[in-house]
Amino acid sequence: MTTIPRLIVSMLVFLLFACDNTTSERAPAKPFADTVLLNGAIYTLDEDSQWAEAVAIRDGRYDFVGSSEEARQYIGPDTSVTDLGGMMAMPGVNDAHVHPVMGAAQFLYQCQFPIQSNPDEVAAVLRACVAADPDAEWIIGGQWGSAFFQTYDIESPRAWLDAITGDIAVSLNDDSHHNIWFNSKALALAGITRDTPDPEGGSIGRDADGEPNGLLFETAGRLAGKAIPDWSPEQYLTAVREVMRIMAGYGITGLKDAGAYATSALVAYQEVDNTEGLSLYVAASIRTPYGHRTEPLDYDDLERLRDRYSSAHVNTNFAKIFLDGVPTPARTAAMLDPYLPDDVHGDGFTGNLHVGLETLTNDLIELDARGFTVKLHAAGDGSVRVGLDAIEAARKANGNSGLRHELAHAGYIHPDDIPRFAALDAVADISPVLWHPSPIIEAIVLAVGGRGLRYFPVRDLLDAGAPILAGTDWPAVAPTANPWGGIEALVTRRDPTGQTSGQLWAEQAVTLEEAVRIYTINGARALKLDDVTGSIEVGKSADLIVLDRNLFEIPADDVGETEVQMTFFEGRLIFSRKG
Repeated sequence: MTTIPRLIVSMLVFLLFACDNTTSERAPAKPFADTVLLNGAIYTLDEDSQWAEAVAIRDGRYDFVGSSEEARQYIGPDTSVTDLGGMMAMPGVNDAHVHPVMGAAQFLYQCQFPIQSNPDEVAAVLRACVAADPDAEWIIGGQWGSAFFQTYDIESPRAWLDAITGDIAVSLNDDSHHNIWFNSKALALAGITRDTPDPEGGSIGRDADGEPNGLLFETAGRLAGKAIPDWSPEQYLTAVREVMRIMAGYGITGLKDAGAYATSALVAYQEVDNTEGLSLYVAASIRTPYGHRTEPLDYDDLERLRDRYSSAHVNTNFAKIFLDGVPTPARTAAMLDPYLPDDVHGDGFTGNLHVGLETLTNDLIELDARGFTVKLHAAGDGSVRVGLDAIEAARKANGNSGLRHELAHAGYIHPDDIPRFAALDAVADISPVLWHPSPIIEAIVLAVGGRGLRYFPVRDLLDAGAPILAGTDWPAVAPTANPWGGIEALVTRRDPTGQTSGQLWAEQAVTLEEAVRIYTINGARALKLDDVTGSIEVGKSADLIVLDRNLFEIPADDVGETEVQMTFFEGRLIFSRKG
């Protein structure tokens, strides 16, 4: 047997090791990527490395985040490669408070006019809608501004509509979607007459002689609910598909439906997801009965709905409870200090709670124990305090469940209550579309006075360590689901459209970095998906958007004009502005 000299063996081992090392530098240990994006300014929100040049995506997840040079080793013969040419990319936006199916259905099926419309403009739109379908039984639409009837002298809103629409029933929402405007035919179909009493938590507007004048405030609008025809199941499915199209164009890859109806939205979300696959994550806050309530919720029914309608992209472990209305001239938000006096409410009026502390506490304790994260509509500082009290009671009863219950809108917060958000791990669910000078802020000032200009203490909340999320609340107030104006307004506290001058409580502005974080990783956490999405990190879902500008290299006043060029969801390109 021939013996190989030890020196030759050593050289062969060295050469084999060197060859293996060379191979590992040329190609990654894992298979090649499906998609590689190169030469970008990629804002990752990864605390260890905030910026990158490139990403490699495989099986819907990030396989690599780093330099373009290193990313090239992930490129194989079938890899789709895009050179970003220096464009900014970032995680997809998560809108944590939106009514998407309602918004899409309004866009598709309703008679719509801008919130700023004057009576002549409203009349022109209504006449066009009548002409388009003269045999219609109903015209449903909106949205009239909260201060519409304080700004314009319309003696009888009902008669004004009658003159335009004749025998077609008309129902028009206001900008907050808490109040409705009916004509005579709609009132008749709803069975609302001079003898109909005001419901608890709402009121029926009346003429001088006591006849309903067509305005239905807060819970009074629910008297008409059964009379207004609903959309068909097929229309709801079409609306969900429209939601996907709209959201992809704005770079939204996740959302929280802030009040999903069990018999419509939940059914449609699930069917589209199971048959076609949703192109965004949906957290569905199951809507509970609206209006004044002293009885406990049907917790078993909520659990049944949760278990029945969840799917791969739909999380139904959420519920929605309305505590009050809105602090506009309708005066339906629950406040600690009185509204300005008026002829209807008198002096010293502080609004009404739909759900009192005892009932709410029982609900929160039970829902928290059953694993529901609860979103509480709380527009006044009085309802915010009641909401915090109920969350505190749930923490004492159940311990810290880890569920971060949310106080939605929370525009008014008493200074004493700001530290409680962090202490209770309660989330301030804020609406940036309301922060800047706008018609709805002007309407609020008409109701509450000068303190209406001290709205949304965001800086104070952040400095106190409060968890914060944000949403558009579309279609309430917001004309579109576009999040970029809200991000700008967080930073500037000015109207991103330039339609209303001035600045709203400038001291509460936040930095652009904070604003982006609120709309991305904070929103992902609100969807219970912060370990899946919301930042660009290896192993996370490849939910990424490419922008037409670098947000950090432009004036803050230009952020609202941002246009999304590409949207990726789970690694798939679902939107491209180039088609």
